[in-house]
Formats: sequence, C-alpha cells, structure tokens
Amino acid sequence: MSDTGEARESPPELDELGARLRAERDRIGLSQRELARRVGLSASLISQIETGQSKPSVGTLYAVVTELGISIDSLFRDDQEVAAPSVAPLGTAHPVHPGERPHIDLGSGVHWERLTGEHEVGVDFLRVLYEPGGASTPDGSLMRHAGREYGIVLSGRLTVQLGFERHELAPGDSIAFDSTLPHRFANTSETPVEGIWFVVGRDGGPRG
Repeated sequence: MSDTGEARESPPELDELGARLRAERDRIGLSQRELARRVGLSASLISQIETGQSKPSVGTLYAVVTELGISIDSLFRDDQEVAAPSVAPLGTAHPVHPGERPHIDLGSGVHWERLTGEHEVGVDFLRVLYEPGGASTPDGSLMRHAGREYGIVLSGRLTVQLGFERHELAPGDSIAFDSTLPHRFANTSETPVEGIWFVVGRDGGPRG
C-alpha cells in the first residue's frame, strides 16, 4: 500500500502527528520494521510518516493506531490532554466553535476535523471532507477496525463499499454499520464531499 497527497497547513497541536506516532511506537518497544510488517507497509513509509514527509491514508492511520494501542481521538489532543484526559461531569456542556476545532489532513485527499471538546474521550466525532478523487485507501483495498460507525452526507456524493455491497450516499443520506466489516469510502465525483462521522468502541479489536 502506498499513500500520496500533499497536506494543508495544520494547527500547531497537530504538527507533530508523526512524532506522536513515533513516540508511541518507541514506548511499546516496537521497531519501524516490525510495525511495518504488522500493518503490511514498508519500513520506509513508516519512517516518512513519522518524520512528516508523508501523510497516512485513513486506512493506514487506523491500522497504525490500532497496532500501537492508541485512539484516533488522542491524536487531536495536546500532550497534557493525553497524559491526563478529563471527562465532563454529567449535565455540563462544552460548545466547540469552528475556529477552535483541530484537524488532521490525511493522504489521498481526506480531511478530518474534531467536533468534540477536550472533555470528550473514547469517541471519534468528526466532520469529514473528501476531495474529488479522495478515498480512505488509495489502492482500493478495504479496511476494518473495532467499533460501530454512523455517518451522514451533507453535500456531494460518497461511495461506501461494505464487503461486496456498494452504496452511493447523496446529501441527506445516512448509514450505520459494524466497523469490523471490510469497508472503504471514496469520492468518485468532481465535487467535494462533506459529512459528519461518528465512531464508538473503536479501541482494540481487529484491524485491516
């Protein structure tokens, strides 16, 4: 699998995405070569991701964080939040305004923006954008991971491959499925796709 694509400028707290992945790999005593073997990538690509020379695709990122035992949500947080995440007490609300939302620009024309504040942990609640030709995996392969996900398309048309089933989601269409099913998202149109995605129970379990 190979990942391509240029990234937009990221907020300061996300500039060290590759460094965070490297630190977690070092923490569990895993070499680049061994991590690459486990997720089916080349050691050179792992090195490029860790040094910021290459952006991972959605499928690659899910595979790597699952192997490292960390959450997607933790990648949006600064070091202090990761070390001691706080959970909001029941009955409290923490609005997150558009200018406050950190984002990750991934390879293959995919962009994620976190919709939750620092007090919400253990869920992936994201605004997603697929550029024309953008896809969760650049080589057409299907990915899988633990959890269950829910999504709705706000604009554009998103192709969702679930095993042998293929679904075309238009604006207003929504979908829910078990994330352990092999799946892939792609924008085969000439206009961007915007949607809202929610994944719960992602930690642990199988990867693809």
